[in-house]
Amino acid sequence: MTARQVRALIRSGALDAPTAGMADGFMQANLAIIPKAYAADFLEFCYANPKPCPLLGVSRPGDVGIESVAEGLDIRTDVCGYRVFRDGLCTGRVNDLSKIWSDDLVTFVLGCSFSFEHALLHDGIPVRHIDCGCNVPMFKTSIPTVPRGRFSGPLVVSMRPFLPADAIRAICLSDHLPLAHGAPVHMGDHAKIGIADLQSPDYGDPVPVAADEIPVFWACGVTPQAVLERARLPFAITHDPGHMLIADIRNEDLCDVTTVMGHASVSF
Repeated sequence: MTARQVRALIRSGALDAPTAGMADGFMQANLAIIPKAYAADFLEFCYANPKPCPLLGVSRPGDVGIESVAEGLDIRTDVCGYRVFRDGLCTGRVNDLSKIWSDDLVTFVLGCSFSFEHALLHDGIPVRHIDCGCNVPMFKTSIPTVPRGRFSGPLVVSMRPFLPADAIRAICLSDHLPLAHGAPVHMGDHAKIGIADLQSPDYGDPVPVAADEIPVFWACGVTPQAVLERARLPFAITHDPGHMLIADIRNEDLCDVTTVMGHASVSF
């Protein structure tokens, strides 16, 4: 399916599942939706932390669409799961933002590692959570982000296990896609980045890791969710981890930072 066809299914309520592997060739994206009063500081946070927060698009306050990211987008309905935060606490998951939308909300669209998974699959590299039919495991780490304004917190990473040869190929392929988080931030011993147990992710689902496999960790666009918890904004919205916005931007465009950054026009 194309990105637009997947968004239509989501808008109709016919699809509610992790989006890894969907809409081959099209970029997937993380979301952070916050009040205008905090948007300038969050924009600076994204610029200071490009690995977890590669900026692809920013809406005008109150706008539900970003045409350069996805034609006909309604950000209130076109993601199959959202998390709502109040005073830093996640108060629940919803499938439609229409009843809680307000004209001061600014949407930030951030690159996602699901986009480089298409390159891995095309190269014959298996991706464990796709093979298992579950969500990617994600972990809070001991690596700090660069603080800006009231925004700070731990880097969140996604993990994929590979045989050593596949790990090397995955690193090389992802390095060519900086707007999908680029090369990993760590591989091997998870304790060195503050992860206690690979079978107890903070977000997503655990996946099996064989004795001859290496866990590889990429910066993750769920990082803003950990940051929003610490910032304790009165109100904020994110995607439900693993349930991404699927954009009309092609994955091959992610290789060209200057091209895609044109989608991140800031007007608040």
